[in-house]
Amino acid sequence: MIRSLSPTAVLLALAASPLAAAPPARPAPAVAAGVSARSLVSLSAGALVVKKPQEYSDSWSAFWLLDERPQSGWAAPQGLTTAQTIVIALPEETVLDAVEFDTASADCDGCAAKGILVEVSATGATGGFARVADVVLKDKADRQRFPVSAAVPGRWVRLTVKGNQGSSEYVELMDFRATGRHLTKTPLNGISGTYETNYGLFHVRQEGTSVSGCYEHSDGLLDGGIDGHVLSFTWREGERKGPAYMAFTPDGREMLGLWWVDGQTGEVGGVWSGTKKSSEVGSCPHWSGGARQQLEKDLEAFGRARIYGINFDPDSDRIRDESKPTLDRIAALLKAKAGWKLAIEGHTDSTSTAQHNQELSERRAASVRAYLVTSGVDAARLASKGLGASKPAASNATEMGRAQNRRVELVKL
Repeated sequence: MIRSLSPTAVLLALAASPLAAAPPARPAPAVAAGVSARSLVSLSAGALVVKKPQEYSDSWSAFWLLDERPQSGWAAPQGLTTAQTIVIALPEETVLDAVEFDTASADCDGCAAKGILVEVSATGATGGFARVADVVLKDKADRQRFPVSAAVPGRWVRLTVKGNQGSSEYVELMDFRATGRHLTKTPLNGISGTYETNYGLFHVRQEGTSVSGCYEHSDGLLDGGIDGHVLSFTWREGERKGPAYMAFTPDGREMLGLWWVDGQTGEVGGVWSGTKKSSEVGSCPHWSGGARQQLEKDLEAFGRARIYGINFDPDSDRIRDESKPTLDRIAALLKAKAGWKLAIEGHTDSTSTAQHNQELSERRAASVRAYLVTSGVDAARLASKGLGASKPAASNATEMGRAQNRRVELVKL
């Protein structure tokens, strides 16, 4: 039986080798009006595993159930085929509408999970669970979707994997997703500080939805933005850079996410995890110290900067109020750099038609330009254009990648 590389080996492989082309984007399932088509139990939504089952190895951890890739997943240790439980904490109180499972990539006959009980709790990770689905899966099939049997609001989801399709070797489940709706919306505040991570100390400063920082591995820099309980950012180590995605616990004390190298986003991401060590941001010799300063440095050094933290309403050019401090910092920088001219680029994911994406990206770029003009920047210094989904920063095959692709970029003219 061929097993995957450990996360450490995956990180080294990502740094050294080109990856296969990204798989085609999977169509979103049809959902009822008012229900999110996004998976609300995945890392991209800020969900985290808080109770693990027994696991074959780190590369087959329950963590991989949340990455929305049907090729990676969880496996029990060899010979263990009895029931195993997994508890997932959600960032908001949520009501699920449907659950969905992938098993096609289970890598031995009869290993795919079969019976799964899904329960939701509003009280905690250890009790108060009520059943919302009790399903029987087909062997080796993806997108096995089931409506829930009860609308139970809660913050914790428990999966009980009862067994497999008959193998005495392994139990495997490749991905778990669920749609529904959030009942609450709580901002992620107070993540500024220093974190102990698997890439050394991670110094991060949050300014509204904007985040900038540095880390001590290879003079690393990061800049990005927050949407919900998830930080999307670009990491940079000299000439190497790429997208990353980090989910935080509601208290901001723990973070866990994935990273990729630009142009190599079609495969499993590298794991990046950390625990808050101090509320003091600290610094690195190679970091300028704040979102505005880092933006100025990037534009001067590279002539281009990706901006995360400018959030729009879904399928709209309306800028959310939470994003206005980020735009105010861009306006302040332009006022300080009176000789600069910028092009504002709008980028989308690939979930709609090419024409719709192009038009949406144009409207979003124009909205940013209009805000900056209203803030006192001379309109003659600003151009705007939309590029639709033609320049992806990450794979469109997962919500994590699609979130990276929904962005604004500034280009120095």
